[in-house]
Amino acid sequence: MSQSVGNTALAYARVWHKVDASDRVLGKLAERIAIVLMGKHKPIYDKSLDCGDYVVVSNATKVKVSGLKEKQLVYRKHSMYPGGLKETPYERMMETKPWHIIRHAVSGMLPKNKMRDRRLERLKVFCGPRTGVYGANVVKRWDDGTLKGPSAKEEEAWKAGVLPEVQRQVRFKEKERERIRFKARARAGLTI
Repeated sequence: MSQSVGNTALAYARVWHKVDASDRVLGKLAERIAIVLMGKHKPIYDKSLDCGDYVVVSNATKVKVSGLKEKQLVYRKHSMYPGGLKETPYERMMETKPWHIIRHAVSGMLPKNKMRDRRLERLKVFCGPRTGVYGANVVKRWDDGTLKGPSAKEEEAWKAGVLPEVQRQVRFKEKERERIRFKARARAGLTI
């Protein structure tokens, strides 16, 4: 009789990580993100399985590059027609598509196989500090590049059995009820 514990659904559960890219070096940041997208930080890692987590990156416009890369780095794409090579310098790319810089760097760090596109779909990059609707899903945050657990407030919510997504839905329903009450008072002519 075997005493080993098999792979459970909990071990394969995907967690959301939030990364603040301000004043972080692009290559080192992309390496850490690629490790999490592949799932190498988990003890159940297997290169033939896709067991990575989600990563939400904020402040993509504030990422740094080392050396003279700001002047020398060029992003190339080709339309596959003769003379269809387009070259975009780093500085112009940072002005127009800063999310593409991080996505391109992470793509280069991932293995070139069938799971690469699936892993990149789990990477969400935002230019500013706001993370859109994905902010409610975040469980772990990185401050200095290391993986850290949830904050004390988040742990209390987890112990109480309230998930971040459920909290967001409850707040939305409360605001909707308040809006309906406000409209009803306005129609009745009551003072607001």
